[in-house]
Amino acid sequence: MQLTRYTDYSLRVLIYLAGKTDGLTTVSEIAEYHDISRNHLVKVIHNLANKGFILTTRGRNGGMMLSRPPSEIVLGDVVRNTEPNFDIAECFNQASNCCVITPSCGLKSIFREAYRGFIKVMDRYTLADALEITSK
Repeated sequence: MQLTRYTDYSLRVLIYLAGKTDGLTTVSEIAEYHDISRNHLVKVIHNLANKGFILTTRGRNGGMMLSRPPSEIVLGDVVRNTEPNFDIAECFNQASNCCVITPSCGLKSIFREAYRGFIKVMDRYTLADALEITSK
């Protein structure tokens, strides 16, 4: 399983903001630090603001900051709110599934269990935990 680049960037933004203790941060500052396209990052930040993870202020002195302490931002919530789906295999999407073994295959239930396990682990950690891990 691999998270999308969108989720990766979302986590990077949140970790960067959690590490900042002074004032607002700009999109350009984060884009430059991570060498990410500013245009792509704007979409990520817009979603994080809409989902309530960050607060944004427009204007000349604008920027962004976390909406709450890092210890209150659960990583599982971030992943659920940034991943478009968890269609690990073709059979997860009924509209496009062309796999001939779907009726007799047990992988779908195994993959579903693996997904639940992944999210369960992510739900045990907060952004604060991610900061501790990255600083070691």
